[in-house]
Amino acid sequence: MTSRISMRDVARRAGVSQKTVSRVVNDEPHVSPELRARVRREIELLGYRPNTFARALVTRRSRRIGLISTGSGYFGPASLLSGLQRAAHAEGYDVSVIHADEHDPEEAGRAVWQLVGHGIDGIALCGPIGSADIARHIPREIPVLRVDLPEDPAGPAETDGHRVLWVGNDDITAATEATAHLLRLGHRTVHHLAGPPRWAVTGYRQRGWRTALELAGAPRPEARHGDWSPASGYRATRELLQDGGVTALFAANDQMAIGAVHAIERSGRRVPEDVSVIGFDDIPEAGYLSVPLTTVRQDFARIAREGMHRLVAAIGHTTGPGTDAAPAGLAIPAELVHRASTAPPPAPPTA
Repeated sequence: MTSRISMRDVARRAGVSQKTVSRVVNDEPHVSPELRARVRREIELLGYRPNTFARALVTRRSRRIGLISTGSGYFGPASLLSGLQRAAHAEGYDVSVIHADEHDPEEAGRAVWQLVGHGIDGIALCGPIGSADIARHIPREIPVLRVDLPEDPAGPAETDGHRVLWVGNDDITAATEATAHLLRLGHRTVHHLAGPPRWAVTGYRQRGWRTALELAGAPRPEARHGDWSPASGYRATRELLQDGGVTALFAANDQMAIGAVHAIERSGRRVPEDVSVIGFDDIPEAGYLSVPLTTVRQDFARIAREGMHRLVAAIGHTTGPGTDAAPAGLAIPAELVHRASTAPPPAPPTA
């Protein structure tokens, strides 16, 4: 029955003209707050749903945002994707989600054109796909949000002539602080389990780890790369332990940190008495392991909310008069969560 409800029905119930209802539906100005509230109340009561296709023809806006996600099987990208969907809905936009293969850069181009064919107003990229990889596929009139840090946060806001907005976790500062925490506990140096080389966050977290070591004048061991899985963290840590002298380990995500803890305990050592471990992400299980994991907590909800707000502002800026678009970028601080997996290094054996 709700499919038969028309804009005329809403206007009649609210005691206003159809033009006023149209202005409220399309979020146009020149409607008083009281009148806007009355019309929206009748829309909800009647269950009216606007004809989005007809509205798009009039406003040249579909009120739909495309999300391209890669690596969504992992905790971080999956959390960001979920947050972006909620944030888009809160801004009054529907979403179209396409999952692209993280190992196939050309698939990003195919995903872009599929979304453009749906008439989307903006695109958000969630995962390891860099803006440089996809900018050549996107029409320049469509705003783009990149949900991570750019290669140079202080650099220009354009990529290949396309203005790219970005909002992401401040991975560099977070990794610096995690490494510095271990050094302050008295560890001579900190080893690092990095993510896959192709992922942007891998480079950022490596950079933060290396920066902390350089600032402290500490030895800089070679990073070991995993694939984000516990198994890869286990294998890399077993290799590190064979080299000897490992007392502190910073893993680029919690799953690899869990694998590292398992390898340490299987070797007959203890966490944190013999080896301290820090992860990244603060997955729900991190605080409930046999040794609760010290880790970096990202504010995924804020990243998604701030990013979507900027993207919607850019959409409004490109499709009509209004305020200037929001600043191109924002790095969201992370929090180091202290738990039981870190401690001062073991005392050297006495003679």
